[in-house]
Amino acid sequence: IPIGEAAKVREGSDITIITYGSMVPVVTNAVDKNNVSADVIDLRTIMPYDGAAILESVKNTGRAIIVHEAPRTLGMGAEISAFLSERAIDYLMSPILRVTGPDTPFPYRLEDYYIPNEKRVMNAVKKSMEFK
Repeated sequence: IPIGEAAKVREGSDITIITYGSMVPVVTNAVDKNNVSADVIDLRTIMPYDGAAILESVKNTGRAIIVHEAPRTLGMGAEISAFLSERAIDYLMSPILRVTGPDTPFPYRLEDYYIPNEKRVMNAVKKSMEFK
């Protein structure tokens, strides 16, 4: 894996979904099952991350969702959201959304409720696409 080089694992024109690690199959399954025309960007590495690939995609789609299983606060999603708000604000047609784990420790038995799933990804896609 080239350090700092993202991979576009799905190509689309309506929305950009930025993710990495175990969330990649969750996101790709969600967009495939629901026929969403999404650019799905697999960061592959997060330090450094491929800001150029993210920015290019968001400029084309006008929408961004960041999906990761780490807590919401101070997570990679917050960093990417700040990056996009500084560089892509004029291209955005809806707010940048994040689908993340909650800001709380979780017991193993509740892992299915903690980790983002296809339903939560699709709820964010719907919210972004319906934004007026």
